[in-house]
Amino acid sequence: MKTLRKWMALLICMTLSVSLYAGDKASFLKKQFTTNSGYRLNYRILYPLNYSPDKQYPLILFLHGGGECGSDNEAQLLHGGDMLASYETQSKYPAIIIAPQCPEGETWSPYLHPSRNNGKRFFPQNAPATPAMKAIKEMLGVYIDKGIVDTKRIYVTGLSMGGMGTFDAVCRYPDFFAAAAPICGGVNLQRLASYKGKTAFSIYHGADDDTVDPQFSRDAHATLKKIGAEVQYKEYPGVKHNSWDNVFAEPDYLGWMFRHSR
Repeated sequence: MKTLRKWMALLICMTLSVSLYAGDKASFLKKQFTTNSGYRLNYRILYPLNYSPDKQYPLILFLHGGGECGSDNEAQLLHGGDMLASYETQSKYPAIIIAPQCPEGETWSPYLHPSRNNGKRFFPQNAPATPAMKAIKEMLGVYIDKGIVDTKRIYVTGLSMGGMGTFDAVCRYPDFFAAAAPICGGVNLQRLASYKGKTAFSIYHGADDDTVDPQFSRDAHATLKKIGAEVQYKEYPGVKHNSWDNVFAEPDYLGWMFRHSR
């Protein structure tokens, strides 16, 4: 009888867990992280279905684009939030997903916008981490210290400014991520050529992108191949800057990440 009651209680808990799970971006909890220096970073976090604090889970860091900067702690999930939180995704790829929001006027990685550099986007070879990127790394360390993260399966992906941040994060912390999927991003090629980490890359870009030149991704792919890194590249003919729509529809977008372990 005790065993039966135990299983019934467990079933009720599981049912409640699923019923409270919206299956879309509303499922992400709203949080704010304050660094040791006092910098505040808004972020959203999604725990896996039937989450247990006694287990360790893969972690996906999701970096939004420049249009979603701000302080509402919502815009960062405009693109990809529903896909990441869907029942299908969470059933196939249970993970802790963290989506920070970059404050207005800041960026994930250091670069010069075309409007400030004679129409050309410029990525410096050597520059300190932005305050937002420093905060991300410190915040991830807190979750790792809780013992709930599988440190061999930490992944990073992002679109546009977030794609640039994805490249930056891997170059800056070369032994941290198992896999990275930058979407319509860019990076300094000399910096990338000196990369010595083991992170696998899956790069995506729209061939007709008139906001971030697809040549950035083409060159990044060629550079990574040249140094012997594991890398693949997919370019979408006729697609402009919103190539993330195509990427999020890829059946193997997350599956590819989950096949990698550091």
